[in-house]
Amino acid sequence: MEETSPPSATTPDDEPRPPRRRVMGYLVAVLVTAAVTFGVTALLISIFTRKQEQRTAFVRLVEVDESSTDPQVWGTNWPREYDGYTRTVDVTNTRYGGSEAMPAQKLDRDPWLKRMFSGYAFSIDYRDRRGHAYMLSDQEQTERVTKRPQPGACLHCHAAIAPTWRRLGAAALGQQVSLTDFQWPAVMKGFELMSAMKYADAHAELLKTPDGSKEGPKAHPVSCVDCHDPGTMELRVTRPGFVRGIQALAASDAEVPHLPSIQRWRQGTRTKPYDPNADATRQEMRSFACGQCHVEYYCGPKETLFFPWDNGLKVEQIEKTYDAHKFPDGTPFYDWVHGETGAHVYKAQHPEFETWSQGVHARSGVACADCHMPYVREGAMKVSDHWVRSPLLMVNRSCQVCHSFPEAELAARVRGIQDRTHALIGRASAALVDMLDGIRAAKAAGATSQQLDGLFKLQRQAQWRLDFVSSENSMGFHAAQETARVVAESIDYARQAQAAAVTLRASAAPPATAPSEPVEGVTPAGSAPPAPYKGLTQPEPDTTGK
Repeated sequence: MEETSPPSATTPDDEPRPPRRRVMGYLVAVLVTAAVTFGVTALLISIFTRKQEQRTAFVRLVEVDESSTDPQVWGTNWPREYDGYTRTVDVTNTRYGGSEAMPAQKLDRDPWLKRMFSGYAFSIDYRDRRGHAYMLSDQEQTERVTKRPQPGACLHCHAAIAPTWRRLGAAALGQQVSLTDFQWPAVMKGFELMSAMKYADAHAELLKTPDGSKEGPKAHPVSCVDCHDPGTMELRVTRPGFVRGIQALAASDAEVPHLPSIQRWRQGTRTKPYDPNADATRQEMRSFACGQCHVEYYCGPKETLFFPWDNGLKVEQIEKTYDAHKFPDGTPFYDWVHGETGAHVYKAQHPEFETWSQGVHARSGVACADCHMPYVREGAMKVSDHWVRSPLLMVNRSCQVCHSFPEAELAARVRGIQDRTHALIGRASAALVDMLDGIRAAKAAGATSQQLDGLFKLQRQAQWRLDFVSSENSMGFHAAQETARVVAESIDYARQAQAAAVTLRASAAPPATAPSEPVEGVTPAGSAPPAPYKGLTQPEPDTTGK
């Protein structure tokens, strides 16, 4: 019998295959793993890169020193900040301010200003403010300078002037000019010398001072070197007027709860005057750097520029300082003789720092830079925005950092404060005009100089307060309640002067002859209720708990 052969070996085509889904799963897993690995690696590289970027805040490609007033030179090392600074030329607008190519003439919009400033340079040219980039060019071109003689002190807050002070002061003291040391004694001496110069002569000295650029000396508006130490980039104060003013404030008894470093200095030995560059906190310096210029000061030709902070920062405290002050020649202090009435009156500059000092933001530790130069993130870098402007143009970065309310609501709150302040200024300006008319009529009626002295004092008080508020650039927002109080006092003083002027040109009223009826409805004293109406003392409260 023939035997059958065993079955043949299984061929490769006959072997079982893994399922297709399993293969696809393996492939997807590999791809996902690769993608996750790539993503994690990219993330780690990005984090490492950003950390390195944070460690290297800037690259010092060029050297800057105490003579570098040209901001473009600084921009090579700090391009982010310089980019913001250059944008202060841009047109911006809010309801009560902004920056225009040709700022509006306030005298045309508010004719009462011309009467308030009668006899003063502000009565011929007074325009809306513009961005920081224009601060020097606008001063050079204003008719207040081109048509009226002005002192070199006006450049204190409009130019990068510290190197010029240093050069002139060092020459007067027989010293060499340093490019690495601020040389405060030389700066102070040069400050005093330039304050006594005519504006044109002082401006010419700016053009003789090297600015750190290759193009040669040029006058610049306030720039980087005015607020930053070129060696460390720390914030600093460079204005002699502020240094002397804050020292006088620290030495006074005025309350300054918003400036803790002054309170600490007062509790110390006081062996040295208060020094903002050494004693102030970094947060305070973020306001002091601005307060060097955005303040009230005297910058006339009769005396070296000074900040009137000997008695405090409130409007009546500054007024008290001016009232007691004498010029070097012994004459009482005043800014100018009013053109309509002949009164000796005061002129407010732009008291933002003083007004902010009375507000809730200052009490809460909020600095000027927190709102007007808020932090902005560029990549891994967090820098202070040097495009200085109104917080209303960047509510999300200026306000919502602290206030978790919708942007529209926050803007509406600000506008509400500003609208009310604007309305109050309108009432005060109407009272001012009526006061001026009344004083002029009293003079025409033959009022004596002794009789007019009282009116002149009231005019000075009313005008000073209205000017203090209208010249301040927040339209009341920096300290809403304080601003309303100051405007209310202005209205009161103006109406007092108006009423007193009427009595000087009208005959005395005859005695009243009409019968008067007794007051009815008043409880007799004998039937009055118990204390305090009868003068009886209240019983002491029971503190025993029984």
